[in-house]
Amino acid sequence: MRLARLASEVVQRTKPAPDYRQISKKVICIGRNYNDGKAPPTQPIVFMKPSSSIISNKSSIRVPEGCGKLVHEVELGVVIGKPARFVKREDAYNHVAGYTLALDMTARDILDKLIENGHPWFLAKSFDTGCALHGFIDKSEIPDPHKLELQCSVNGEPRQCERTSEMFFDIPTLIEFTSQFMTLEPGDLILTGTPAGVSACKPGDRIDASISGHLATTFNVIA
Repeated sequence: MRLARLASEVVQRTKPAPDYRQISKKVICIGRNYNDGKAPPTQPIVFMKPSSSIISNKSSIRVPEGCGKLVHEVELGVVIGKPARFVKREDAYNHVAGYTLALDMTARDILDKLIENGHPWFLAKSFDTGCALHGFIDKSEIPDPHKLELQCSVNGEPRQCERTSEMFFDIPTLIEFTSQFMTLEPGDLILTGTPAGVSACKPGDRIDASISGHLATTFNVIA
């Protein structure tokens, strides 16, 4: 209920969100960017989702075929505002348009098998409705994106709650790193990783997610 109230409070301060499915050529995702009890990665772990996986909060998250364990991962999304190639971290924010709230949905049982066999994560991350996005906040409204709190609950039960200051690799580092390998284009997204607390969800569940005081949304899970 608290997240539902928050949604109504912030909606008047939230700029209309762009159609990310139309403007985002790339959804770049960062794995293990918060403490998970293991040694931190030596460099960002990068994977990608196709734009066909993107949905807005007017849609529902569908459990993909063959998935026995679907898990939620709440994340801060960075929206690129102008082309970035070989960008230095001190110049990174000049290429940011703003931020969005994201749920990186994962077919966890499929992912575990891929990891066990040494295969890429793509098939467990790329399914339709697997990238749930809500809203857009101009970067001018968030002077420091590392002073935010991410929250996620399932059926009203808190599951994830963490400060973005706990990222291993901050946003300038992620932009500097990824722009060494590919051009970041306007509308591209960087999902900056999820904190501890991910859990399974099933058809009929309600996922509430928020970025402290800025964005809040609800997604329903269906078969």
